[in-house]
Amino acid sequence: MSVWDAEVIDSPERSVAEHVRRYLSTDGEDGYMEGGVTNLLLTTVGRKSGQLRRTGLFFGQDGDRSVLIGSSFSGGPKHPSWYLNLVAHPEAQVQIKGEKFLVRARTAEGEERARLWRLMTSRWPAYDTYQARSTREIPVVVLERI
Repeated sequence: MSVWDAEVIDSPERSVAEHVRRYLSTDGEDGYMEGGVTNLLLTTVGRKSGQLRRTGLFFGQDGDRSVLIGSSFSGGPKHPSWYLNLVAHPEAQVQIKGEKFLVRARTAEGEERARLWRLMTSRWPAYDTYQARSTREIPVVVLERI
């Protein structure tokens, strides 16, 4: 049995948990396009609990890699839990539509971060607003299949 076969806890945010439920029950037919942006499901290993945690997130493609923006609460002062979990345990599971696969996460830096930030803000311009109101640099996360 793989670690990814264990029970998964969905986001405690009601609207996100509902989005995840719709996505799962339809293999993404309902939920892949949300807010006019492509969405995936990300399952991480909890950095404190060790339990599997799942959330739905906007994503973009950069070649064969998926790209995420680590915003939380519209640019709040703290990194989201899913990002902190990836920093502690970079291996994660992704579901895009009906396909599930393992990825290794890393935080983009320098010119790569700037280029991917532009890619993602072209899809969801609100990220620029989130960054303007945040005291932290919002991370750009690259997910590469393993």
